[in-house]
Amino acid sequence: MKRYTDAKTYDNQIQSVVTIGTFDGVHIGHKKIVERLVEAARRNNLESVILTFFPHPRMVLQKDTSIKLINTIEERIQILEKTGLDSLIIHPFTKEFSRLSAGEYVEDMLIGKLNVRHVIIGYDHRFGRNRNSNIVDLASYGMKNHFTVEEISKQDIDDVAVSSTKIRKALLDGEIEKANAYLGYNFMLTGKVVKGKELGRKLNYPTANLFIEEEYKLIPKKGVYIVKSQIDDKTYFGMMNIGVNPTVNGTHQTIETHFFDASFNLYEKKIQIEILKRIRDEKKFESVEALKLAMQQDEDFSRDFINSMV
Repeated sequence: MKRYTDAKTYDNQIQSVVTIGTFDGVHIGHKKIVERLVEAARRNNLESVILTFFPHPRMVLQKDTSIKLINTIEERIQILEKTGLDSLIIHPFTKEFSRLSAGEYVEDMLIGKLNVRHVIIGYDHRFGRNRNSNIVDLASYGMKNHFTVEEISKQDIDDVAVSSTKIRKALLDGEIEKANAYLGYNFMLTGKVVKGKELGRKLNYPTANLFIEEEYKLIPKKGVYIVKSQIDDKTYFGMMNIGVNPTVNGTHQTIETHFFDASFNLYEKKIQIEILKRIRDEKKFESVEALKLAMQQDEDFSRDFINSMV
């Protein structure tokens, strides 16, 4: 998959089949669209192209928005690389770009930069200044400019019964298995391991303290989770706590993972952790000893779950 950080750098020698959207989560509904895109491109010897945007439009147009995204931009790229897509364009979304009229957008972006032959788009897609144009308008532009428009119907989308909004809610409610089912893969957190207060080490549960640079990344509900990670080409399982460590009077949220049967120094290393199952809420225990007992029970539960998977 070729990657472009601006539509103006795209190599448009071959006519393209294009779909457009933010694709946050790249969930099973999105993958259905991408499969249709790739198939149509291959059938007609065209280039399959996704045009997506970063930052998310709401981050630019609504400065006070608190929107959190399922994927960082790098995670989104990582998932799309596995779909068979030819080209991914991550176009900068700016206020200036948002002010393009529908006609300017079609002529400059779709025709001029992408050399579009066919567009596959959702029935409710809106575009142009103030999002005031729809799929009927796009089809009209297509008739005038020799490209066709294929609608992904409401029924097609509803049949999948999944949306990025539903996934975000599931994650915030701690329903990780529901979110993973909607995504078609395990929700992930990606970040650098940094030094923490080393409380886990004192409890005989040393942890990797994950720092996620992207403030827009959605963090699931506080609690204890079963996780896995690929580190140096080997799979490790473990348990993760998302929370403030109330038993030891913590005040700031941390993401700490204890990997089972592992001995390595991960400081300053960038790792990706997949979340498999939620065990329980974070809780303030009466004593450190009670916390250690609960962590042992969490480990026993986690190991039983992991053993049932293999």
